[in-house]
Amino acid sequence: MIFKVSPGNANGSTNIPASKSHSIRAIAFASLSEGESIISNLLDSNDSNSALKVYQSFGAKISKDKENIKIQGFNGKPKVPNSLINVGNSGTTCRIALGTAALLDNQYADFDGDSQTRNRPMGPLLYALKNLGANIKNETQSGNLPISIGGPWTGGSTKVDGITSQFTTSLLINAPFGLDNTYIEPFNLNEKPYVEMTLWWLDKLGLNFSHDNLDKFKIPGGQTLKSFEISVPADFSSAAFLAAAGALPGGNVRLSGLDFTDPQGDKNFFEILDSMGAKIMNHDDGSIQVTGNKLLGGEFDLNDTPDLLPILSILGAFAEGETRIVNVPQARIKETDRISSMRTVIEDLGGRAKESEDGLTIYGEGLSGGKTTGFSDHRIVMSCAIAGIASKNPVEVDTAEAVSITFPNFTDKMQDINVSIQTQNKWD
Repeated sequence: MIFKVSPGNANGSTNIPASKSHSIRAIAFASLSEGESIISNLLDSNDSNSALKVYQSFGAKISKDKENIKIQGFNGKPKVPNSLINVGNSGTTCRIALGTAALLDNQYADFDGDSQTRNRPMGPLLYALKNLGANIKNETQSGNLPISIGGPWTGGSTKVDGITSQFTTSLLINAPFGLDNTYIEPFNLNEKPYVEMTLWWLDKLGLNFSHDNLDKFKIPGGQTLKSFEISVPADFSSAAFLAAAGALPGGNVRLSGLDFTDPQGDKNFFEILDSMGAKIMNHDDGSIQVTGNKLLGGEFDLNDTPDLLPILSILGAFAEGETRIVNVPQARIKETDRISSMRTVIEDLGGRAKESEDGLTIYGEGLSGGKTTGFSDHRIVMSCAIAGIASKNPVEVDTAEAVSITFPNFTDKMQDINVSIQTQNKWD
């Protein structure tokens, strides 16, 4: 599918869909609990649906009504799946579920995913899980999918590479249900807010843990998790695209549903917009308004918030001077190499950008528009759509079906803010 967005101004108001990261954690924890948990406002997207299917295969009983998802958990004791576990495009689901499979008692679960997920690294997580008792078959030298993994999770000590926070998150979510205490020592930890989000869940649900400034963790084994009820918070990562539309000259967008006390790191995007010159106003009803202005470039360290790289790259193309995105090497191991991919996108659309090993410099010369690829990456596709608002000519981007991974109603939200987004099956 192709999105086509013509130049114009984003004006209007809308609410923000639920967080993908919170939704997947909610599904995992509810499945690991001993009773029936009730989750409201769960994100209905490909990634969250992948998580539901995966944990159902481990023995969770899942039912839905119009407002809630009910999950009867398996009390920290997953059953052996009857068939291959296909995680689809969800790297988060895959990594968390590999940890859950390590709780199996001397039996194995078989994992695979789509072509993008097969290229995403799993080796450092497998290394850590083996140190904690897991058994792995069919492991390739690179540690990528497909993988067969089982337990038991005996506990003990391990170090784990922090190139992606999801390795540490997987260990933290599953360690309470191991046989004995687990000690985790991440190194070179990127994306710390996502680990803090996981700790928020552990704390909220009453699971025992301790840590030393995210450098060392102790998680007692043999814990039991009681069922819970929760409403999934709105997603700051999704909000970033709509906020960016409002920040462009002529824009005026009001967003509701966001909770700035939430641990999501991407809430920092509003501070970035403010520093670039956009006008940010908080309203008494909890909504936040972003009004466009002349934007200025700058240097932005996105180590904590790598998902912001695609949309900030687009804003940088319309900002005066240079926009330097730094210290985000993990952006190269997302659904695609987002550093290289965004350079290609900007050049395709008539702009100029330069890669570094861990970031990107974008020159604020504007974009002329045209056709580009979204690399089957939801965040790149949506960033390209926002580029169409301020480009001299329409922007067309392919692989637009990828938005269903995290933001299936993206086109509806764009229409809420008066942005015309057309869809077509092939290039004109």
